[in-house]
Amino acid sequence: MHDITLESFLIAFGLTLVAGFSTAIGAILAFFSKEDNYKMLSIGLGFSAGVMIYVSFMEIMVKSKEAFMLLYAKESVAEGLMLLCFVGGILVSALIDKLVPSEVNPHQPKSDDELQVLKPNHPSSLNLNNLKRTGLFTAIAISIHNFPEGFATFVAALDDLSLGVAIMVAIAIHNIPEGMAVSLPIYYATKNRKKAFGYAVLSGVAEPIGAVVGFFVLLPLMGDFTLAITFGVVAGIMIYISFDELLPASRIYGDEHTTILGIVMGMMVMGVSLVLL
Repeated sequence: MHDITLESFLIAFGLTLVAGFSTAIGAILAFFSKEDNYKMLSIGLGFSAGVMIYVSFMEIMVKSKEAFMLLYAKESVAEGLMLLCFVGGILVSALIDKLVPSEVNPHQPKSDDELQVLKPNHPSSLNLNNLKRTGLFTAIAISIHNFPEGFATFVAALDDLSLGVAIMVAIAIHNIPEGMAVSLPIYYATKNRKKAFGYAVLSGVAEPIGAVVGFFVLLPLMGDFTLAITFGVVAGIMIYISFDELLPASRIYGDEHTTILGIVMGMMVMGVSLVLL
């Protein structure tokens, strides 16, 4: 990793702030949602998945292998260690998902019909206390999920700014429906847009917190070996997010055509940007 300066630290931290607080965009969309918004959201989620999948396999895993190669001359050993870290990242994400109740798990996206049910004038709507409770627990669940994502964005940006920006954009897009999941039930339970918006924003605070905590925990150990492990784990986390959350959500908010369009656009933009940068 390059020498860490105050400027590089602040830039990396700023990227995690943008990624985390994009939950606010989801809150705003939830207040003024229309069918067209969901179609664009579907393309956006597919785009985010395309970016994450491409950058994980083409950049982050390669960085993990290169870092291991500096320590172990044998390529097969470096590849094996990279693969172990990659699988480890997937298992960490799966464990977090397992610990979060399914009814408030942000990886369970809501369709337009399900969003309508949250409105108090809907015949199947929940009582107001349950609505508020759902929103609060969802905010907690999202905070737990955002913690490792913030660290991933931060570490990537410290090592390679263009890579950090790409990851930030992908995570920011995927945080939008999470903001919707928090703000909708709280808004319809309290009739208070400011409160609903505030909780959605707070759910994104875990992103920069995860970045800083993870950084200072690993700082004394930072070196080629730690960096190699970190990049392998980050790649696993991002692939899990893509296949477990982004792609299913994209299909629900749109259809197979909007999803594949988003994926291709994300991979194309990511590929071209990496070539140019």
